[in-house]
Amino acid sequence: MRPAFATVVFDLDGTLIDSAPEIAGALNTVLAAHGRPALPVDRVIGMIGDGSAMLLRRGFEATGAPAPDFDRALARFVEIYDAWPADPAQIYPGVPETLAALRAAGVRIGLCTNKPETVTRSVLAGLGLLSAFDAIAGGDTLPVRKPDPGHLAWVVDRLRGDRATSVMVGDNANDVAAARGYGAPVVAVAYGYPRMPLADLGADAIIDRMADLPAALTALAARRGRIAGE
Repeated sequence: MRPAFATVVFDLDGTLIDSAPEIAGALNTVLAAHGRPALPVDRVIGMIGDGSAMLLRRGFEATGAPAPDFDRALARFVEIYDAWPADPAQIYPGVPETLAALRAAGVRIGLCTNKPETVTRSVLAGLGLLSAFDAIAGGDTLPVRKPDPGHLAWVVDRLRGDRATSVMVGDNANDVAAARGYGAPVVAVAYGYPRMPLADLGADAIIDRMADLPAALTALAARRGRIAGE
C-alpha cells in the first residue's frame, strides 16, 4: 500500500524521547561546578528546544548571571551529556514500533533536532534507534537550525523528498515554524515540551500517542487531497 507521506521527519527531544531528566542532570552538574543551585526538571523542560547553547544560557541566567567562560561551560555540558548512560525508559511508548511500521511501508525517515549532531547520534545509538533514520541534522550540522525552514529542507533533500510528500512531526513551536516555512504539514505530539498551549501551536494534527501517527498521517493526506481537489 502506498504510504500517506513518502518522507517523515521527526524532532527528537519531547517527540521521540523524554530526555528532560538527563538534560537536567547534565545542566545541573555544570551549574554545580560554578557554585549555582540545581534546577528542577520541570523548570528545565521550559528551557529545552533551542539547542544546547541556549539551554545553558537559560540555566545560568535562571541561577544568577551568565557563565564567566561560556564556551568552556558549553563544551563541558556537551561532554557530560554525551557520556550520560543511555536509558531505554527515555523512549516514549510506541516509538520503535511506529518507526518500524513506517519503514516497512516504504517511508523514508529523517530527524531534525536542535541538539548537537554528535550527541544526537550518540543518544540514538545508545537507545538502539540510530538505524531507523535515513538522514539526521543536528543543531550544529548547518549554519541554520529550527525554526529556520532550511534545517528541515536539508533533511528532506537528503531523503530525496519534497514539500508535497513530506511531513514534520514534533512537539513545539520551532517544529511548526520550520514546517510552515518550508511549506510542509506538521503533526504535533500532545505529550512533549511545547512551552505553550497545544491549541496555539498551529499544527495540522495533534496526536496523544506515537502509535496514533500512521492513522493521523492517513487522515491528513486525505484531507489535503480533498482541499487540493476543491
